[in-house]
Amino acid sequence: MLFIIIPVYNRWHFTHAVLNSLMRQSNKLFKIIVVDHGSTDGTSDHIASQFPEVIVLKGDNSMWWTAAVNKGIRYALQENALHILTLNNDTVAESDYIAQLYKAIDNAPANSIIGSASIDVNTKEITYCGEKLNWFLESSTKNIKHLNSVQTDKGLLPVTHFPGRGLLIPVQVFDQIGLFDDKYFPHYMADYEFTLRAVKNGFPLFCATDARIGTYPEASGANQIKAMKTVKGYKQHLFGIKGGGNLPLFYRYAFRHCPVYALPTHLFLGTFRRLIGYWV
Repeated sequence: MLFIIIPVYNRWHFTHAVLNSLMRQSNKLFKIIVVDHGSTDGTSDHIASQFPEVIVLKGDNSMWWTAAVNKGIRYALQENALHILTLNNDTVAESDYIAQLYKAIDNAPANSIIGSASIDVNTKEITYCGEKLNWFLESSTKNIKHLNSVQTDKGLLPVTHFPGRGLLIPVQVFDQIGLFDDKYFPHYMADYEFTLRAVKNGFPLFCATDARIGTYPEASGANQIKAMKTVKGYKQHLFGIKGGGNLPLFYRYAFRHCPVYALPTHLFLGTFRRLIGYWV
């Protein structure tokens, strides 16, 4: 059985939309776990009344994305899950989304991790379908927007790392490498760190280009901070737990995964981009 893990903290309007989209799936072979880590907007009560089939696990507001997701994963593993899908609440699944993920499981090598393609909820244009990391340049080549010009094998694009919004993980991965690292990566970069760790341990990683979820780019906490363009916002960008340019996280991530031969340029370019990226 496939278990879907959705961490939530307020923003009921997003959670309502994603749950509605999951209820409309053409393939219904899945269970949903919502981990509510401290919502004050009645999210858990709304779910109980409107979506009684959804399992709600309670956390507290000291939890961030990683700890909340891990709580859901532990529950799913106890329920003998075969695959676990991490899904953010600010997404909307296409009606054949789960069916396409099952198709990707069949087409991919055994025990592959499979990411989802992102589309803009308004324009329906592809905004993300994976990346290939260049450690020397501290950048990635992104396979986005023009999928017709990208060669795929059975709708699968090999990638080097992937975010947690729509990430399908076979339980064998957790058995071998453990859960997301909620101690050192409590919010951002835990998903990238996890997928890099999995690839190092021999698990193939792909983006399923036909398994698509709608996203709201403006809803990202990092993007909201970046839009502030204030000294306070700059500090949050570089050091805050929701800051997209968080330097301590970047250094921890780089020293853990970057090859030694590329580390000097990776650290220099990554630091420089984070220092100026807030203002441009």
